Amino acid sequence: MSIIEKAAVKLEAEGKHKVKPVAPDFSVGSGTEPGGGIDNPKNETRRGVAAGPAIASKRITLNLTNMRQYGIVTPDEGRTQIAEQFRVIKRPLLTNAFNKGPGMIKNGNLIMVTSALAGEGKSFCTVNLAMSIAMEMDRTVLLVDADVARPTLPKILGLGTEKGLLDILLEENLDLADVLIKTDIEKLTLLTAGRRHSHSTELLASQSMADLLKELAQRYADRVVIFDSPPLLLTSEARVLASQMGQIVLVVEAETTSQEAVKETLRQIESCDVVNLIYNKTRSFSGGEYYGYYYHESA
Repeated sequence: MSIIEKAAVKLEAEGKHKVKPVAPDFSVGSGTEPGGGIDNPKNETRRGVAAGPAIASKRITLNLTNMRQYGIVTPDEGRTQIAEQFRVIKRPLLTNAFNKGPGMIKNGNLIMVTSALAGEGKSFCTVNLAMSIAMEMDRTVLLVDADVARPTLPKILGLGTEKGLLDILLEENLDLADVLIKTDIEKLTLLTAGRRHSHSTELLASQSMADLLKELAQRYADRVVIFDSPPLLLTSEARVLASQMGQIVLVVEAETTSQEAVKETLRQIESCDVVNLIYNKTRSFSGGEYYGYYYHESA
């Protein structure tokens, strides 16, 4: 009996859920559970789709006040400069993610955000991109903390040490639904990095990871999956992730990251057909102040 069949039998025996067919949604969107999680739950398992709706095992209320202190776009802020700039940044990414025509990108809805070195602002960019996509009318977003050595998202989002990505790869009986975290932002779901492991690179390069990414990419037609990756020039994990992504967003810190570092980083991710650059901390024209991650360029 397959894993999927076992899951179906288990759910039927427990009588906890009713099976509901889910119609595919091919509209453009941001990324995690389409149609909004708890109110319209869908079942996820590590290696396949079980026969009933599964609900993420945890739900949290995000501290939007704390997030704004980090410069994160929030739904209640209105029309700010940061919000407008990320609207510009996300649009070509979404177009690439859901293009079904001749230029369709394989796994285009798997988007990795990275940088050459530490401290360039990739996590800031990752969260803002995910938040902006979560505001789309027809899309959902799954934000994955893949910076497994030095996760930053828990600090920004106020998360604890929940089980996450690496735990799914390590524990045979752990389902994806067991570690997904629903948020009070309807279209935003989180997956933490999980517990640290000395062989994290090998885990991310494993067949289990390939199976998980395939499920994340194909399970829901309206989902975008955003990965906060480690810096490319400092870790081996980032290179493994990059080889499996449909799109990559490279954050470059203005007046700090050397041209050589950018060139070497681009060389290492040249296997990915779609690479976008965000030029971070550029000086404003008027006051000379730094104003964030607002310049987007397709490469």
